[in-house]
Amino acid sequence: MSLPALPVEPVRDPYHVYLDSLTSQESRRTMKGCLDRIAKILTGDDHAVGEGQPWHLLRYEHTVRIRSILTEQGWAPAYVNKHLVALRRVLKECWRLGQTSAEEYARASDLAPVRQTRLPTGQHVPPEVVGAALAACDDSPQGVRDAALIAALYSTGCRRAEIAGIVLADYDPGARSLRVRGKRDKERMVYLNTAAIGLLERWLAVRGQGQGPLFNPVSKTARVLERKLSGQAVSDILARRLGEAGAAKKTAHDFRRTFIGELLDAGVDLATAQALVGHSSPATTARYDRRPEKTRRDAVDRITLPAARPLR
Repeated sequence: MSLPALPVEPVRDPYHVYLDSLTSQESRRTMKGCLDRIAKILTGDDHAVGEGQPWHLLRYEHTVRIRSILTEQGWAPAYVNKHLVALRRVLKECWRLGQTSAEEYARASDLAPVRQTRLPTGQHVPPEVVGAALAACDDSPQGVRDAALIAALYSTGCRRAEIAGIVLADYDPGARSLRVRGKRDKERMVYLNTAAIGLLERWLAVRGQGQGPLFNPVSKTARVLERKLSGQAVSDILARRLGEAGAAKKTAHDFRRTFIGELLDAGVDLATAQALVGHSSPATTARYDRRPEKTRRDAVDRITLPAARPLR
């Protein structure tokens, strides 16, 4: 018995194949930006993008030069390494598509990550700043939504894209839980404290009980729209309410850092904190631990500076 002939599809651009393999819109946007910046380095054209570039022609001498140029930009090591990940992955798609040999792929992608020690980035969000941002939220539908959103960020430590992706069916008021879909489509349960639950229930009274996103856009005419917020919209809401409160700029990830730091300061074990925030490695969560800094500061406080007194 003969098998029917399968249609032959044209060879696809490894740039698009790689981006299509990513599970979240946020990841696709981030890694697209990385590849587009590398394309500008390759071409010397500030308007270049990764689409249509001859990625399959890159050899080790090219990729090691790209790594060197990226390092010279003065970017943080983690940011440079993110670009190197994107470069390695698009090279892998070239191999998978049969555009380059396994040997050439292995050589071109054999790039050591940038290894430097940096102090933790980001800022702590003091409770009084959170309180001021909540106070800036009025009784309008937008204000009620924004207060619930800020409370959810502070109470769960979720990423902005995770908060934006939660739907009403993910909310269990009895368990005070939210089902969250994180990076690589991993699900986890996070929990709201009682104050956050009160603000969320107030928003749901405005939103209604129809299925769909937990947090919706609200029109200028105070109508709740039947679509979800974007991750950027979450950042914009936070920036607007903090600005109205007269507070310095904080990001959604600063709320996440604060959540982890507060858990560890309160004596919550590292494994539990890791599970709550959805980190794949405990080492990532440990970087948010503020206790070593406090221990060192307390140690210095034990040293008494001598009083100013001339020698006799």
